[in-house]
Amino acid sequence: MSIRERSDTHQDVGIPPEDETLDDRVPDAARDTEPPAPPPEDAPRRPRTYGELVGDPQVRRWMQRAAVAVAVAVVGSVVLGVRLGVTLGALYVVYDVVRRARRGTSSVAAWQKSSAVERKTEKQLKALERNGYRVLHARAVPRDDEGVSDGRIDHLVIGPSGVYAIDSEKWDRRLPVRTMSHRKLFHGPFNKKDRLDEARWEAEQASRTISAQVGFEVPVQPSVAIYGPSIPWKVMRVRDVDVYSGTRARGYLRRRPTILTEADVQRIYSAAENSLPPKYPEGP
Repeated sequence: MSIRERSDTHQDVGIPPEDETLDDRVPDAARDTEPPAPPPEDAPRRPRTYGELVGDPQVRRWMQRAAVAVAVAVVGSVVLGVRLGVTLGALYVVYDVVRRARRGTSSVAAWQKSSAVERKTEKQLKALERNGYRVLHARAVPRDDEGVSDGRIDHLVIGPSGVYAIDSEKWDRRLPVRTMSHRKLFHGPFNKKDRLDEARWEAEQASRTISAQVGFEVPVQPSVAIYGPSIPWKVMRVRDVDVYSGTRARGYLRRRPTILTEADVQRIYSAAENSLPPKYPEGP
């Protein structure tokens, strides 16, 4: 799966010139003044402002919950009577509290989590670790010269047989998958040329970045693991991208000739880990 996004261009604001230090820009009186001492721990806390309360996610959540509960109570009162209307409003609050509690308290946004098909591929690739393979998941490829097209490689695999960029795709199982002359890939009536070109571009960017780090050329083979529809072949190279059923991800890498030593694998893995950052880095 890959993500396309346009990055904003930021300019450094407020950075002094190289020949001007921060001390040169601060008046002597300001430099000689000691910072105020922090208030004692037992000092009374300042009451929170209205803006701070509204900005609190938990307060906002309760405000939204209360608004919906009032709306439910009003409609219920009109239709069923005041007592039942108020009861329905209270039940909604209880329901919403329980529902959110069951959803868990993960601090990672849903769109940052791996999809079900990515986890399936990850499980297959993990079994290859004992054979000398190393895997990086959800790695961001560098932006191009214009600062756009920041893509994502779902699984970057480095092992004895080479380096592979695998993207896990979930397609509609009701539509057939077919190819024409190894140049066109169709999912039902939909031409998947753009998706293949994107996968190839991501692999090329990763190859260029890793090669610059290690000092020698490191080819990266792009591939797409498709889940859902039946794939009528084992592995088909279409527009220089290997295409296969997602259930064959592990078999796709097995029984290939060895071209990298254990030292090469570790060196390339370290270079990829340093130069291709996580697409969704953890917050502080």
